[in-house]
Amino acid sequence: MAPAADREGYWGPPTSTLEWCEENYAVSYYIAEFWNTVSNLIFILPPIYGAIQTYKDGLEKRYLAAYLCLTAVGLGSWCFHMTLKYEMQLLDELPMIYSCCVFVYCLYECFKYKNTVNYPLLFLLITYSFVVSIIYLNLKEPVFHQIMYGTLVSIIVLRSVYIVLWVYPWLRGLGYTSLTVFLMGFFLWNVDNIFCDKLRALREKMPPVVGAVTQFHAWWHILTGLGSYLHILL
Repeated sequence: MAPAADREGYWGPPTSTLEWCEENYAVSYYIAEFWNTVSNLIFILPPIYGAIQTYKDGLEKRYLAAYLCLTAVGLGSWCFHMTLKYEMQLLDELPMIYSCCVFVYCLYECFKYKNTVNYPLLFLLITYSFVVSIIYLNLKEPVFHQIMYGTLVSIIVLRSVYIVLWVYPWLRGLGYTSLTVFLMGFFLWNVDNIFCDKLRALREKMPPVVGAVTQFHAWWHILTGLGSYLHILL
């Protein structure tokens, strides 16, 4: 039998510029990276619930957009990890940029007193999204996407820390919980990338269900999905 990483599946050979540490088609013939796929439910179900509650409570549309963008990230990531196709990879990575831009807009509009639109900030964020998309589509360099995404996340973190330290200190618990959960996911994402060979060798010696616990990219989805949901609540 061929190694798990060499198994063929329903979607054919990968065309994405990235592949993760989970063995391809090891669990299902129809899902390339099973655990990396199903772990995206944390990005899909809670935000859908949040969007429904936002609509029922009559909150501003920017909060509805934030929940829906997070859902879009989960759906795109589901398609990417299920197929490992380049087109699906874009459905995962580009919505990450767009959703962060929505989060930035919400954070910088949280002090306004009436329902207005900040057109300069909106134009800046749309321009950023457009420029990043065009460059990435031509460059096809994952590191570029990671830097642009990391830049937005840094802005979000700094703005959030400012808010919970100086403006709404009673939200520190929620703010720090969101940040801690997200950083835990980022830590496991790095472990998965750096120690992939050792993790794969370890899984070969473990029962499949137990080995699933070492799928740290799936844990990245779970923790960052939860952290992002808590951040929208913040």
